[in-house]
Amino acid sequence: MQDKVRLIQYGVGPIGASIVRLVLQKKGFEYVGAIDIDPNKTGKDLGEIAGVGKKLGVTVSSDAGKVLEESGADVVIHTTASFLKDIRQQILDIVNAELDIVSTSEELTFPFLKSPEIAKEIDDLAKKKGVTVLATGVNPGFLMDMFPLTVTSVCQDIKGVKVTRVMDASIRRLPFQKKIGAGMIAEEFKKAVASGRMGHIGLQESIAMIAAGLGWKLDDIQQTIEPVIADRPLRTQYLTVKRGQVSGLHQIGKGVMEGRTVITLDFWAYIGALDPRDSIFIEGTPNVDLSIKGGVHGDLATVAMVVNSIPRVIKGPPGLMTTKDIPVPCAFLGDVTKLVGN
Repeated sequence: MQDKVRLIQYGVGPIGASIVRLVLQKKGFEYVGAIDIDPNKTGKDLGEIAGVGKKLGVTVSSDAGKVLEESGADVVIHTTASFLKDIRQQILDIVNAELDIVSTSEELTFPFLKSPEIAKEIDDLAKKKGVTVLATGVNPGFLMDMFPLTVTSVCQDIKGVKVTRVMDASIRRLPFQKKIGAGMIAEEFKKAVASGRMGHIGLQESIAMIAAGLGWKLDDIQQTIEPVIADRPLRTQYLTVKRGQVSGLHQIGKGVMEGRTVITLDFWAYIGALDPRDSIFIEGTPNVDLSIKGGVHGDLATVAMVVNSIPRVIKGPPGLMTTKDIPVPCAFLGDVTKLVGN
């Protein structure tokens, strides 16, 4: 490691840009590369695209291979797509360049559930190249999986886990509001769900991660997705929802073992949500019942989880990791190089 941790930003969308802005508030980081395929971004300075108010001397490039091989980076912050099949080659290319990875891809947070073959491919290559691969965020990555798992550490026995997340989506970015169907009519929403284009990505991965952490072998993981219909006109910074239109969604995931639901993840995300909160109830010995009033702001927390996980990834073992496999990250306010060693 040099006197600074050298980073590549792979994907400069809303979350990627927010990560750049937070990184620049920290000590010990330096951007040495940036990748994006958007022609409106390529050829421009990363600082300009990320809205930091100054140029960083790093040009956004669509030539991922060249940036990965020639920038001299230590870590790639990967923020491109949610589905593992869409990012598989991107991840393999980064690993082949012998660079550690922190990604926001939801399916990569626990890929062993849906894509065990790809997960093994990435894990084998990462071990061969001596790099660490981690996908994280607020959900999945912490609030509905790592956080409840951590809470169970005070329990002698566990009978069930229930996590409820209620989000007022009006304060979230436009892509998120569109992702939950805000402004659609109910029939459009149901067709999008049936085609796999609607719903929170990662709920099933979170259930599988909790089960793996507790040593439970689930018989089934079930999921339902229903629209939340607006009972009054609603408006956000980005869009208007008429009365009778979809304002968001209600998604429930269940982990079933021996004929009994042992894990329930109850996810609400809609414009104008009442009583936003993040709640965990562990039925065990003893019971644990806690709630974060107002809930955790998803975008701010996702960005923080990514940046705060960088030291853990640098010092982590080679291979494909999940957030349950590494020490729980915490906010760091000093020089990152003091955490990872020069």
